[in-house]
Amino acid sequence: MSIKIGIIMDPIESISYKKDTTLALMDAAQRKGWQVYYMEQSDLALEQGQAMARMAPIKVFMDPEHWFERGEYEYRPLSDMNIVMMRKDPPFDNEYIYSTYILERAEQQGSLIINKPQSLRDCNEKVYATAFPECCPEGLVTRNAEQLKAFHKKHKDVIFKPLDGMGGSSIFRLKEDDPNISVIIETLTKFGHEMIMAQKYLPEISKGDKRILMIDGVPVEHCLARIPSSGETRGNLAAGGQGVTQPLSDRDRWIAEKVGPYLKEKGLVFVGLDVIGDYLTEVNVTSPTCVREISRDSGLDVSMMLMDAIEKRLTQ
Repeated sequence: MSIKIGIIMDPIESISYKKDTTLALMDAAQRKGWQVYYMEQSDLALEQGQAMARMAPIKVFMDPEHWFERGEYEYRPLSDMNIVMMRKDPPFDNEYIYSTYILERAEQQGSLIINKPQSLRDCNEKVYATAFPECCPEGLVTRNAEQLKAFHKKHKDVIFKPLDGMGGSSIFRLKEDDPNISVIIETLTKFGHEMIMAQKYLPEISKGDKRILMIDGVPVEHCLARIPSSGETRGNLAAGGQGVTQPLSDRDRWIAEKVGPYLKEKGLVFVGLDVIGDYLTEVNVTSPTCVREISRDSGLDVSMMLMDAIEKRLTQ
């Protein structure tokens, strides 16, 4: 059987060739002999109950000067694809939710969707981590200013962050007696109208915010520790962090073993766990990254590991 895989992503013209994970996944699918099709979120549609998309066949090349050749667009049912991967970056807004409705219809009509659309909606990347309190630092999700101030007063050194951010955007560290606490709370909660997350600050961030990749509930044997640049509290590569690939620690494996079975059950085939020190801080389900860096430094073909896992799901 000739397998067709559709990839929904941000515009391929504007990706960062050097580190883009989606490009590596497309290359792995191509190496398996699958036919790869390219789509953007704006190409999705529902027509008379049928999940549809404007899509184009695409070939990719691991060449910084010429990384893709895109064919002619066609408008066709998503169910023509054996597999559809949702790789659109956040924000997780209403448009993203509407896209999951269309993908759920495609799932009902026979396509394997990675990750499962319902679970993309159910598992907010910040909030879902709190389902594993034994793995997490002390935290709070609220929009109530007094509760946030009380959390800060108790822990003295805390992190406040929005629930829908990515790449370290809008993350604030508040130390004891920070004079800006009120304005930061007002800004992040939009004057009490939006929930945010508060977490106890973990000084272990100086050794890196570790990205552990999970493939169908099983951790990749190496992770990427994203070490903050001088004067920063965020390790995200998008915020200037430096990536260092390293083997998983015993605690990393313990966290993965706790979380993995639930990811597998929910159809979350490709997930990135964020771990600082001994604590799980986020569960990234939308478009996990760091495949290129881990593969390069560890010698593991992480992209092919994922494609093999997806193929196994497809045969089941």
